[in-house]
Amino acid sequence: MLEKKDIDGIARAIDDRNIMVLSDEIYSRLIFDGEHHSIMSVDGMKERTILLDGFSKTYAMTGWRMGYGVMRAELATHIARLMTNSASCTASFTQVAGIEALRGSQAAVDAMRAEFQKRRDVMVAGLNKIKGFSCRLPHGAFYVFPNITQTGWLSKKLADGLLDDVGVAALSGTAFGDFGEGYLRFSVANSIENIEKALDRVGPWAKKNL
Repeated sequence: MLEKKDIDGIARAIDDRNIMVLSDEIYSRLIFDGEHHSIMSVDGMKERTILLDGFSKTYAMTGWRMGYGVMRAELATHIARLMTNSASCTASFTQVAGIEALRGSQAAVDAMRAEFQKRRDVMVAGLNKIKGFSCRLPHGAFYVFPNITQTGWLSKKLADGLLDDVGVAALSGTAFGDFGEGYLRFSVANSIENIEKALDRVGPWAKKNL
């Protein structure tokens, strides 16, 4: 998660260069530690930023394919033309649901964020007890990204081994680029009971294979 000093640093680095910023802020409501800071709020960056957000994370509307962008009016005209011809139009009933999500009580969002934080804590604590795994506490979203370099295994090989041998799914860090080697990504978008079950499978597997 980028902190305010990071955001301000990026804005300073861009300075007066002719650069637009595409800011993905889909997890802005699922933050456990600290606060969300948008680069769009930095002086001079509002007109140079395209902010992307949606409903899939905050309102658990994954698969509804509904999001939105905030940008300069003349850019919005072109983006609207692009979206109309590439993805067609969002279904009317989905749009109504989105309006209700925005205007309705946000208590469910707060409760979901608190539950994700509990799951994060369980997953990170459990991974840090497993041979070769080292995991820091993520400050937002619902994933953990443990370092697995001490296992001596490549990320893809380890992810495949966990899936094939004990039925635990993880994504190789290399799915996010070459610098992801040495990491795995686990999702905690599941019950604490199932997270603990996954940890109970990974632990013995690691003792046997690592």
